[in-house]
Amino acid sequence: MAKVYPQAPSSSSSSSSSSIYVSSKQECFTIWMKSLVYNSHGCTAYNSKGEIVYRVDNYDKKCSSQVYLMDILGNVLFSIQRKKLRIFGCWDGYNWDFSKKQRWFRVTNKHGMIHVDLGSNQRGYKILKNGTKGFKILNLDQDGALVAEIKRKQTTSGVDLGNDVFTLTVEPNIDQSFIMSIVMVYGLIHRQL
Repeated sequence: MAKVYPQAPSSSSSSSSSSIYVSSKQECFTIWMKSLVYNSHGCTAYNSKGEIVYRVDNYDKKCSSQVYLMDILGNVLFSIQRKKLRIFGCWDGYNWDFSKKQRWFRVTNKHGMIHVDLGSNQRGYKILKNGTKGFKILNLDQDGALVAEIKRKQTTSGVDLGNDVFTLTVEPNIDQSFIMSIVMVYGLIHRQL
C-alpha cells in the first residue's frame, strides 16, 4: 500500500470548484473498513497519494445507530442516523453545519433494493450490488449514469487484499464526501462498519 501521510489533502488535488470534495477528474480511493483508533470500529479512506481523506470512528460499538463521516482534521461532514421505527431499513444523512443540521438524503433498503432519496423533485440514486465483491451507485436523474463504483482492492497480480479493503472510484464532478456517506450507509446495512 502507498505511504500514508497524516495531513489534509493538498489543494492541488481538488478542482477550482468551491468544494474541495469535487474534482474535475475521476478519483480513486482505498477504503479500509477499520478505524485508526486502536481496538475500535470504523473506516478510513485514503486518496491515490496515500493521504487520509475521510474517517469514521465508532469506537467500541459496531453497527451504531449514528455515525459521523469526518475529514482528516476531525471536522464532521455528514451525520448518518438510523431510523428505528421503520419496518425496513432507513437511514438519514445530514449535511453537517455547526449553525444547523439539515437532512440531505435518506437511504431505504426494501427487499434488497437500496435507494438514495434526495427529496424535492430529484429521483436520487440507486445502489446495485456488483456480485459479491462490490456495488455501483447510479444517478437515476441521468438515466442511470454510473457515479461511483466500489470493489475489493486487489494487488497487481489480481489477489484480493481481504474482505475489509476496497477501491472506490468516483466519477468527475461528483461530491466525493456525499459518495463516502453513501458507502458508510452501505457498510451499516451490511454490518461491515
